[in-house]
Parts: sequence; structure tokens; C-alpha cells
Amino acid sequence: MSEDTTTINIWTDGACSGNPGPGGWGALIKYNNSVKELSGPEKNTTNNRMEMVAVIKALQFISTQSDINLFTDSKYVKDGITKWIHGWKKNNWQNSQKKEVKNKDLWVELDILSQKHNIKWIWVKGHSGNTENEIADKLATEAIETN
Repeated sequence: MSEDTTTINIWTDGACSGNPGPGGWGALIKYNNSVKELSGPEKNTTNNRMEMVAVIKALQFISTQSDINLFTDSKYVKDGITKWIHGWKKNNWQNSQKKEVKNKDLWVELDILSQKHNIKWIWVKGHSGNTENEIADKLATEAIETN
């Protein structure tokens, strides 16, 4: 099976030691024959924020409008950006309990970035032997140590 050389494949993951606590994010980007690994720490954060930051940082890295397969093991990220966000925006960033959406700052940023690309959002089961997802997880986990 040949890989589509026009599509960028991205795997992202976030990690947190304690929730909240020190965190890290990681992203693995594959395009043509090149591979790029991105990661970074945050001192006091949550796992959900790190999952989102991983996606944001990966999309920020892609400078031109692109077709992207984005693999995440976070249903929070996948469902948030593909389902929930439409209602949040319609309701002025309030959830069904009429409270401000958690992580609104990141959702707004992710919404803007995702509109610049044609993204296919793909959920993968974490820690299930998906090589690229395991690499993203390792990048995120190792980033915590740099705090």
C-alpha cells in the first residue's frame, strides 16, 4: 500500500503527572519521507489541556493549507472539535449547564487553526500498540521531566 504523499499525518498526545500537575505534550508529524517530533512541558496543567496543546502546536507547525490526518487518543479533543464546538459557538461558548466551556482559550485557538486545513480527525485507542501514538505518548511523558 502506498502512502498518499500529499497528506500530512499527525499523531498527538498529552500527559500529566497529577491532574492538575506538571504536564507535557507531544506530536509526531509525517509528510513524504520526513518525520518531525515536537514536544514541550507546562508547569501546572491538566491532561485535557495537554491533549489540546499537542494538536495546536502540531497545526501551528504546518505553515500552508494542507490535507491532514490527525490521530488522537483523546475523545475529548476529537468530539470537542467535531461535535460539541458547534453548539458552544452558537451558545456564546457556554455549555449545556450555561457555564463557560472549560479550556475555552484552547478551543478558540484550535477552532481557528483547524479551519486553515482540511483535517480528518481519527481516534485511536491509547496504549494499544499503535507505533506512532506510542511515540507521541513518549514525547509527552518525557516532556514532563523537563519541567
